[in-house]
Amino acid sequence: MLTVDFDRAGIGQGVRVIDVGCGAGRHAFEAYRRGAHVIAFDRDAAELQTVEAMLEAMKEAGEAPASATAHAVLGDALSLPYPDETFDCVIASEILEHVPEDDAAIAELIRVLKVGGTLAVSVPRWLPEQVCWWLSDEYHANEGGHVRIYRASELRHKIVGAGMRLTHRHHAHALHSPFWWLKCAVGVSRGDHPAVSAYHKLLVWDLMNRPRITRVAESVLNPIVGKSVAMYFVKPQASIPTRRAAAI
Repeated sequence: MLTVDFDRAGIGQGVRVIDVGCGAGRHAFEAYRRGAHVIAFDRDAAELQTVEAMLEAMKEAGEAPASATAHAVLGDALSLPYPDETFDCVIASEILEHVPEDDAAIAELIRVLKVGGTLAVSVPRWLPEQVCWWLSDEYHANEGGHVRIYRASELRHKIVGAGMRLTHRHHAHALHSPFWWLKCAVGVSRGDHPAVSAYHKLLVWDLMNRPRITRVAESVLNPIVGKSVAMYFVKPQASIPTRRAAAI
């Protein structure tokens, strides 16, 4: 399940991409399939081991072009270990809501992006996220959980204020909003609740089969209750002080 539009982000053969806060690796895997040179970057060592194993399995199975490369790297988004202007595309999908020092993280994302490159950022959308917070403290009040709810305009102003230019935005995953409202209502940890289990099966079925009816429904509902908002920015010039780091 991808949140970022890879065509809009310009990710393809030979493009240098870093997926910051890659989590389970969904965006890194797709970038690798498309022939990019990929860094899957995260602070969770255990999850990165799984991502690295999957990248290796993809290589062995020939699921990515031979010219593509992919590496899993452990580190902190507040201090990315790469020189200025290293990457053609920087992805930060569903991570900034977890970071207390989000301005510092945004500065790092921009620093390692090449002039003319694309920054693709997604965060939970304000209204669906606010409903989850109203229904359940367990949803967000935990170690590593969400520390804020963004309004899209607030995040846009932060990134544009750091020297970037907004090119596009869209909403995604409308069918997932009711699922999370339901989980929050019955208890986030109650994955075996009959209603939650049934809805989860529906989402898995939709992901595997991608029937036209749910694609149309989601496209209609995304502007209203899309779970995530994704924004795309271009770096028009060096916009923050440079800081050299270890070579990639």
